[in-house]
Amino acid sequence: MTMEYPIPLLPLDVDLETKAILKQLAVSHRYLALLNGRCATIPNENILINTLALQEAKESSAIENIITTHDELYKAQLSENYFDNAAAKEVSRYAEALKNGFQEVRKNKIISHTQIKQAQQILEQNDASYRKNSGTFLKNDKTGEVVYTPPQDYQTIVQHMDNLVAFMNDESMSDIDPLIKMVIVHHRFETIHPFYDGNGRTGRIINILYLVKEDLLTLPILYLSRYIIQYKADYYNLLQQVRINNNWEPWILFMLKGIEETSKQTLTLIDAIRLLMQQYKNRIRTEMHKIYSQDLLNNLFKHPYTKIEFLERDLKITRQTAASYLNKLSEVGLLTKTKIGKSNFYINDPLYKLFLDGIQANQTADPITTINL
Repeated sequence: MTMEYPIPLLPLDVDLETKAILKQLAVSHRYLALLNGRCATIPNENILINTLALQEAKESSAIENIITTHDELYKAQLSENYFDNAAAKEVSRYAEALKNGFQEVRKNKIISHTQIKQAQQILEQNDASYRKNSGTFLKNDKTGEVVYTPPQDYQTIVQHMDNLVAFMNDESMSDIDPLIKMVIVHHRFETIHPFYDGNGRTGRIINILYLVKEDLLTLPILYLSRYIIQYKADYYNLLQQVRINNNWEPWILFMLKGIEETSKQTLTLIDAIRLLMQQYKNRIRTEMHKIYSQDLLNNLFKHPYTKIEFLERDLKITRQTAASYLNKLSEVGLLTKTKIGKSNFYINDPLYKLFLDGIQANQTADPITTINL
């Protein structure tokens, strides 16, 4: 049954700090703070930005049925010539939009219309901006039934986007907790559905950017899309229930729980990366101490694949020296040498496997413990 939802202006005249929400909020904040603190334990922030942003891009795109394999995605990141895989290309654009938005928000501490439009423009490779024509409806994927009709006219869309942008940036509008605010912002953006396409992915980018703006995340690494995929039916149902009966509590609890679970999983993944880095560091320093440097170690963990040109650039060494380093690392089994097209690439297989297997909620260890790198 199709429905229209009379979108109220923000802030909402609803009690959103119920006992259940406040209880979950404390837990979500605790694990998000642990995750944010753990970022500083990785010696080069680009290791996390590049690897985890790519994972978020892959999972967020999968929600929209844009499916690619890890292998296709990594290869697409290595060479423009590999962009014959449409899905890998789209996922790579998501990672680009996320990293671009992160740099802007980290610098300016605002989320503007321009930044939102820029993210969608990178995703969709067009400059259509906010919808100016009617005819956009949200449908049930299986039945084709229209379940929700977002605003149809341009002026209404702009009015609500103005209100949303003000709500995100003007702290005097609401003193509600920023995690609850992020959940409201996500629901509102998906409800306005301001673009012809790319709304879901743009909305999930805004989630991360808002947490960065509020200094709850130093780096854009909260990996929410995997949680949404795992509970995709609940995600869409709870989004809709707010529109149908104004029932905010289950939706907010669902998303806050997602922040908790995602933070735990990402903490475990970061610790696994750090442990693996320590193992590589020990082996290189022991077996090939003449070539060891922190820059070399960082290069091997910025991306599961590397190549001679990357070492030349990152270590400021000659091509011959870079090739020698990579071949020595492959000879002792730390990298696997493979040929793609006319170029040699070197794969960090254990790192690749970490991202391929992922970290499930029931695999997370106590995230408070840590190791020294």
